[in-house]
Amino acid sequence: MADGSVPEMCTDAGTTQCGDTCVRTDNDPAHCGGCDQACASTEACESGVCVAVCRIDGQQFAAEAGNPANACEQCVPTTSATAWTSFEDGTACGTGQVCSTGACGPKCFINGTLYDEGTPSPTNACEVCTPATSTTAWSPREAIPLLVGGTDIVAQGWTTHTQAPNTLTYGEDHVRLATSTDSGGRTSGQLLLAKTNAVAPTQPFTLRVTMQVESVSRHNQLDSGAAILGSLTGSAGNGTDRSQMIYLDSAAIGWADESQSSAFAVTDGAYHVYELAVDADKVATVSVDGVAKLTRNNFTTNGTIAIGDQTNDPNVDGVVRIKSVEKLCQ
Repeated sequence: MADGSVPEMCTDAGTTQCGDTCVRTDNDPAHCGGCDQACASTEACESGVCVAVCRIDGQQFAAEAGNPANACEQCVPTTSATAWTSFEDGTACGTGQVCSTGACGPKCFINGTLYDEGTPSPTNACEVCTPATSTTAWSPREAIPLLVGGTDIVAQGWTTHTQAPNTLTYGEDHVRLATSTDSGGRTSGQLLLAKTNAVAPTQPFTLRVTMQVESVSRHNQLDSGAAILGSLTGSAGNGTDRSQMIYLDSAAIGWADESQSSAFAVTDGAYHVYELAVDADKVATVSVDGVAKLTRNNFTTNGTIAIGDQTNDPNVDGVVRIKSVEKLCQ
């Protein structure tokens, strides 16, 4: 031009001439906010400002953007601009779920520690991790499982007192105990499951046994082929243990010292819930399916409980299936 001025090259709105090129300084990473103001390789130009981003698997993500395929990962350019960064353990990632090593699942994060669902509190066995209720605090539970049928009893802390002939077998949801007497035998089989420290000897407690009695011989006084003992000393119980033992006959339940009994169709082919509750005054109540059947005073325990065929008396045998044993939370 005659006046020697530089011709206007960039006539489109929003463009700026940088050298001999028209650029948009609002989004051009080489000229972000002005000519030759380049963003770093880990940045993008947004509204004329260089901002950190992640470029992962050929896609660009803004800082703090979540991984659409994993709720426990996000874009954190200061940590990595080319890979997802995991949230800290315990970060909420969905209803009843928290992050654990970069994966979202039903766990609890309590006082800085992760716990799997169902884990009891280390300081209170009547509290448990229940993510559906809370992922940040312990949840109360109704009962403490002492025996779960279908799984190894030894691994659950139970021991056995035995004499042949007997068999211990497992079903999908139960453990089956069976004893018998050999023809002409002077003794019979014994198979008694015992768990030490199951209850506190000086505290009230309630035991709940879900059990089916398939068959059982008539008990003798202080001996039974199908029994529940709230206290056990030795392999068969001392005099006190045996006097307050609960016997189960085919059509009755009672205390083994014959102080009280109640008619009940024990061997009806069904599972029943047997509860032994001992209160602070040492009054014991035995209930079947929620109905009180027996009571006695001055019940004592050494903390060991037992279930099964308690005696080796001939022809005093039983077959029982135990589905579960629980200690109710008071």
